[in-house]
Amino acid sequence: MTNDSTPVRFDTKIAVLLREDLASWQRLNVTAFLVSGLGNAFPEVVGEPYADADGTPYLPMFRQPVLVFEGAKETLTAAHGRALGRALPRSVFTSDLFSTGNDRDNRTAVRAVRGDDLDLVGLAVYGPRNAVDKVLKGARMHP
Repeated sequence: MTNDSTPVRFDTKIAVLLREDLASWQRLNVTAFLVSGLGNAFPEVVGEPYADADGTPYLPMFRQPVLVFEGAKETLTAAHGRALGRALPRSVFTSDLFSTGNDRDNRTAVRAVRGDDLDLVGLAVYGPRNAVDKVLKGARMHP
């Protein structure tokens, strides 16, 4: 909200879709990994740095909410295909990444599997609200 209490409506959306069968710690880990590249690729999604009343500085964060959804494995597969079809910026997290321990091995694990065969446990997309909504068709808000 702005100072005059007018709601802020963004024309873009940041959304994460998680597979519904993940453990709580996996959901949190996957979400953090999936959104971590957005600020670098799209600097406009990052707001200004924060500071408290004492002047202690804090890092900037996304300027808009990250909406988290969940769905079955088939929902993720379909959303992945729709994101590709709409050429939306996206990041993926596959089940293989739970057994790797670093960025190099993560990228190697994803590269080893054809896109249609990825065992997706998470997908993040960024883009125009309507396009992201269409990608997420069939998903439900994370409880």
